[in-house]
Amino acid sequence: MTFCASLAFGQTSVPGDTLFAALFHFDATNTQHLIVTGSRFPRAITATLVGAALAVAGALMQALTRNPLASPAILGVNAGAVFAIVCVSTLLVTSSMTLLLWVGLAGAAAAAVLVYSLGSAGGGGPTPVRLVLAGAAITALFVSFTQALLVTNQEGLDSVLFWLAGSVSGRPLDMVLPTLPLILPALMISVLLGRQINLLMSGDDIAKGLGQNVVRLKALLGLLVVCLAGSAVALAGSVGFVGLIVPHMVRGWFGRDHRWVIPGSALVGAILLLAADTLARFIIMPQEIPVGVMTALIGTPFFIVLCRRGLSRG
Repeated sequence: MTFCASLAFGQTSVPGDTLFAALFHFDATNTQHLIVTGSRFPRAITATLVGAALAVAGALMQALTRNPLASPAILGVNAGAVFAIVCVSTLLVTSSMTLLLWVGLAGAAAAAVLVYSLGSAGGGGPTPVRLVLAGAAITALFVSFTQALLVTNQEGLDSVLFWLAGSVSGRPLDMVLPTLPLILPALMISVLLGRQINLLMSGDDIAKGLGQNVVRLKALLGLLVVCLAGSAVALAGSVGFVGLIVPHMVRGWFGRDHRWVIPGSALVGAILLLAADTLARFIIMPQEIPVGVMTALIGTPFFIVLCRRGLSRG
């Protein structure tokens, strides 16, 4: 339903029969057909992939760190990917989606390693509070690097505003296709790991006693988070809070069994981002609000509530 709404609604609304004709009986002379197939269909596909990838990455992060506040945005993974992409796209002036994809993955991986290392420093291993503080520090570091880079190279600002604000518009299908071999297998593997994640949530000792290779599983989960978050940032830029709020919503509806949480997060994440992108077209018409701003408006109050609950329990 939200996918169809994303195709139909905007500055120019498209009736249902015209929408069906545009998808299955395309007429290149029809303006509404061109709007649907040339702009809104790739945009809806991008929102679906990015929403599912960020939500599942958030669910995996929260399971891996046993931290309800974990998400790719809060733990610095998105900021690292954005900095790497901005750095390459401004210095090398490249638009190759394949190159930017791998650059985004490298930046996401570097940020993840830095956050985990910083959160583990000082003995006692990583704790939820340490990881959140480390994520805030690394996020601030990469954001300041990104801003400094843009200050020294203002000519390249227009070309990277897309990644700074977070948006799913202006991405033709030929730019989406390079991300599919990473996002789709990562989503499927994440779904298949639901039972192993349940064991991991019981504690490392229990998981080891039941025959689970904890180190290998954690490494695989970390790799999946990097692939999903890095690919999403390469496609849509810095879209925050989807990975934070969606897993909590899904657990509230379906329970804590990750055999349901992972696929549920993928579905709800896609729906949320499609709905946010569709709504963003109407707030300040004829202009549009970047979808990253919409998710921040939704996610910030949610994050404050989670923090208050955590502090009250502590």
